[in-house]
Amino acid sequence: MKIGNKEFEIGKRTYIMGILNFTPDSFSDGGKFNNIDMALEHVRKMIEEGADIIDVGGESTRPNHTPVEEAEEINRVVPIIKAIREKFDIPISIDTYKAKVAEKAIEAGADLINDVWGFKMDKDMAKVAAKFNVPCCLMHNRTNTDYKDLMGEILEDLRECIKIAKEAGVNDENIILDPGIGFGKTYEQNLETMNNLERIKELGYPILLGTSRKSIIGLTLNLPSEERIEGTIATTVIGIMKDACDFVRVHDVLENFRAAKMTDAIVRE
Repeated sequence: MKIGNKEFEIGKRTYIMGILNFTPDSFSDGGKFNNIDMALEHVRKMIEEGADIIDVGGESTRPNHTPVEEAEEINRVVPIIKAIREKFDIPISIDTYKAKVAEKAIEAGADLINDVWGFKMDKDMAKVAAKFNVPCCLMHNRTNTDYKDLMGEILEDLRECIKIAKEAGVNDENIILDPGIGFGKTYEQNLETMNNLERIKELGYPILLGTSRKSIIGLTLNLPSEERIEGTIATTVIGIMKDACDFVRVHDVLENFRAAKMTDAIVRE
């Protein structure tokens, strides 16, 4: 898979997506990197620590977050994407579910669309991915937690996302799937999804796992977001050992990079 000007050999090792929230209200680091200089310094640090992709977000997707107007989100993400593109040679992901934001981000230099609604919220998103021929990560999400067959329905929901993408002209080799830990699932359903990640492989696409500092860890360990590194590492390792994790999206790059490298050395040929 090619993302930007970099080749990603799926199955060879686990790639690290470093999180850059350019928001005032993200659950873990809201407001922490909210100006260009601080954000660029954080990007530099993440690259040094092993990040392969930088994921830029301009709207928090935490529970009960305040929605951001399209124009405001564009104003947040476009300048930082341009600044990263000028300063660093690393693929950039845009974390958005709005087609116009994705379009402006790609024009500014983003290489991948990371959509927490899997192209289901904004029907123009798939058209943007096809128009610019960029890779896209389609995450499982729902507005409810009413499942009769959790994993079966997650797979069916993701098939719908894939169908939307392909009907718009997105190429198979540009699709990544995300099981959506922390979205449209109860605590128990998140644990069950983690324990059955290998089922996502049935769909035949690379998988991105995003568990970093999330409530699944906080509720299990009874810890605040800044103390969830070890719990996140456990999920990273499990994802790799289940052969169901090609990318991990994390706040704590160095720790997860080391854990992934060690796990890869043991389980990957």
